[in-house]
Amino acid sequence: MATAVTTAPAAPVAGETADVREWVHRAGALSPVLAVIALLLVPGGGGAQGGTGGTGTVADAASGLLVVICLVRVLRGGARPLTRAAAVVLGLPVLGICLAAITSNDPAASLPGVARYVQIFVLVPAAVLLTIRDRRDFAVVAWGLVSFALLQGAVGVVQYLTGTGASYQGEDIRAVGTFGATDVMGMATVVAYGMVVAAGIALGSAPGRTRTAALVCACLLFVPLVLSFSRGAWIATVLACGIQLLLSGPRRAARVALAAGALGVVLVGGLGIGSAMVKERVASITQVAAAPDQSVTDRYTMWAAAGRMWRSEPVTGVGLKGFPAYRDSNASLALSSGSDTAGAGAGFARQPLLSPHNMYLLVLSEQGLVGLLALAGSWVALLVGALRRWRLGADCALVAAGLLAWQLIDFFYADIGGPSTVLMSVVLGLAAWWALAEVRRA
Repeated sequence: MATAVTTAPAAPVAGETADVREWVHRAGALSPVLAVIALLLVPGGGGAQGGTGGTGTVADAASGLLVVICLVRVLRGGARPLTRAAAVVLGLPVLGICLAAITSNDPAASLPGVARYVQIFVLVPAAVLLTIRDRRDFAVVAWGLVSFALLQGAVGVVQYLTGTGASYQGEDIRAVGTFGATDVMGMATVVAYGMVVAAGIALGSAPGRTRTAALVCACLLFVPLVLSFSRGAWIATVLACGIQLLLSGPRRAARVALAAGALGVVLVGGLGIGSAMVKERVASITQVAAAPDQSVTDRYTMWAAAGRMWRSEPVTGVGLKGFPAYRDSNASLALSSGSDTAGAGAGFARQPLLSPHNMYLLVLSEQGLVGLLALAGSWVALLVGALRRWRLGADCALVAAGLLAWQLIDFFYADIGGPSTVLMSVVLGLAAWWALAEVRRA
């Protein structure tokens, strides 16, 4: 049952265009993974809860079914499912998660957090890794992410043009896709994933038509990403795509950077796509220290509160799901009572601030140094593994490294929470297959 990376140039993401029948057959075999992606279209009722809060969406249920199906396949196969390195890297976060739950002042309250962390960072990524068999499977899942991003992006653009999006500066124009006003980062995350995947394919060694299609998809996804007004997603996407460009070669990086800059000028400056508000939003990135808005002030305040929690329990933290309980006793008076949400079919609501919106500080405050080293160490190992296998396939390496780089950068501005979180586990599993699967040369 051990999965393997083959060096045969067989996948659309790395070589020849696959036959339609074979793609349909592969899509059927990968249906448990693709179902998790597709079912994110079903609205969830839990909102964008921060931290370890679960949302109980249909996609979460599908991810549980994926794990069960994978477990059945492993038991029926009778072979060792993971390599030793894969078992260590994917299982490492369990150490910090369980230790934080055991040492928590309220272990019972921490149990839902244990389930959520294990689901997102261990079980689902491992199931995706075991489900993918070769680079053609990798290609199917990768293009599935791009297709889902295009669909969500199209909904977001319509929301902006028709004024049916989430509220932003008094107007219902913020593109949020099907995730709603309570998860404004959902569509931005999905579109960014799709853009990074498409950029990796376009910069790789795939056939000309495949690379052209990927480039077109990346350009199309640029528009809804801009209209999401998400500064964190913008920064992470620019840096991740920049890393992909540098990995593909300095000369190509210079040419593509010039083309991307020209495209941005045409779309934002020439066509006026959200020009005034986009310029103001971009300018606010450099003003977070001089004249921060309330959202930035809240974020800084929660970061400081997370630091105080960690200093009180430096080794194991205050316990999973402990941030909301300890927030008020560690935060200054600058923290507001919550953020306002409205639009996209929902009425005005006050969204509570239940996490620091920084994954590293969330883990540090709730799981301490042990948890942060275990979880971040697992992520870094995946990134190193993806880069080390560059010679086995530039396309897969660019996609995997780009997705991991995006996630690690975005974690400085965001954490887990909301319906889109389960998609992160699929992305980690996709990257984990390339980084950890057993290598077998053809």
